Amino acid sequence: MNVSDFDYELPLELIAQRPAERRDSCRLLVVDRNTGDLQHRVFSDILEYLKPGDCLVFNDSKVIPARLFGTRRGTGAKVEFLLSKRIEGNTWETLVKPGRRCKTGDIIDFEEGLCAKITGYSEDGTRIAEFSCEGPLMDVLDRIGRMPLPPYIERESDETDKENYQNVYAKEEGSVACATAGLHWTPELIKAAEDMGVRTAYVTLHVGIGTFRPVKVDKVEDHHMHFESYSVSDEAARTINGTKAAGGRIICVGTTACRTLESAAEKDETSGIWTIKPCSGSTGIFIYPGYEFKLVDCLITNFHLPKSTLLMLVSALAGRDLILKAYRTAVEQRYRFFSYGDAMLIE
Repeated sequence: MNVSDFDYELPLELIAQRPAERRDSCRLLVVDRNTGDLQHRVFSDILEYLKPGDCLVFNDSKVIPARLFGTRRGTGAKVEFLLSKRIEGNTWETLVKPGRRCKTGDIIDFEEGLCAKITGYSEDGTRIAEFSCEGPLMDVLDRIGRMPLPPYIERESDETDKENYQNVYAKEEGSVACATAGLHWTPELIKAAEDMGVRTAYVTLHVGIGTFRPVKVDKVEDHHMHFESYSVSDEAARTINGTKAAGGRIICVGTTACRTLESAAEKDETSGIWTIKPCSGSTGIFIYPGYEFKLVDCLITNFHLPKSTLLMLVSALAGRDLILKAYRTAVEQRYRFFSYGDAMLIE
């Protein structure tokens, strides 16, 4: 299977640079896998496609203000950090720009007394940095860090992004990119779904910078995913398993929730039924056409980059031809694309 099979033409002006004025006011393209029909709606209409007994699964990971600007101690050279993945405590894998200015042993100074010592390199070439500061690191980052907007948003992040580039239910700090399918949800919309008998479950997958890295191989099967930490609580497992047992649908809000469930799914050898258990770990699951989904029935997602692993994932669920048809239609209808863009429901 060729990576080029997942390409499409996208006018640059359709890449959203700012969020919708109201979270649930964005457009919603509804894709029916059985009939191939496409419907054009507004996201607040999502309730019309939910049924009592369904379960919405959200990723509650919280984006941290992971971009930092500092100077190399001793030279004053300016350095930009992007925290990528927590190793333990205050030690992180970190992207450094320009990389040539930071070698093992170097110390970088930031505002408010925060500093970082480069202690080594990870397997993929990112720096390992040990941070020191007064008080909790996350508190300092909240004050001096900037939100790590994706590279296709061609502006500097500002204070509004600290609220806008964050899901309303996010609570577990650790992501450096937002699970953006959740950006369209408001507390009122979630409550309205619950009031009509829809269950909700929250899992955690901390999104890393690998989500923006291009696929550099020609064959899909040759690509290797980056690994991300995830966890499933007792409560979430009970809700998801109870929904399946009762015949309800599992509707994932975003590809990260989908990857979490598919990573944690396990098959009962006696009954042959797929369930999920409370667990935590690291996943590099790569879902592309030919994959058989274990738990996920429907998916709410944004529009993804050409030739990306996320486009391959949605193609695995709905079929490549139907997804590319939907994307061509979205371009023709001037939908807004990517993180701050419009949404799609695959049912």
